[in-house]
Amino acid sequence: MNGKRNVLGEQLIGCCTDPMTGFYRDGYCRTSNADTGTHVVCAVMTNEFLEFTKSKGNDLSTPIPQFNFPGLKAGDKWCLCISRWLEAEKAGCAPYVDLKATDQKALEYTNINVLKTYAE
Repeated sequence: MNGKRNVLGEQLIGCCTDPMTGFYRDGYCRTSNADTGTHVVCAVMTNEFLEFTKSKGNDLSTPIPQFNFPGLKAGDKWCLCISRWLEAEKAGCAPYVDLKATDQKALEYTNINVLKTYAE
């Protein structure tokens, strides 16, 4: 990914293409001014997190065929909004993070030591 860096300062790698993730649906957890959610955390879904985010009004487990969204299950990787990940972290149910696929923009909201605690 041209010039994009991850939280480790290395070149950003893709998070997931099955299901296709990212704000731009290109497999990368990258952002721009158009992305009001700041989808920069490459997270590994857990049942606990999926239940948590559903309780907050963002159901990621139910398929939405008209948007070609299969619904997520435990073990799937997905680009999360940094604010939702931090909310889950405070609630004690943050999913694991793929640091190599998490955009360095996440460091504007949290620090590397917190993220490393959840490293996949």
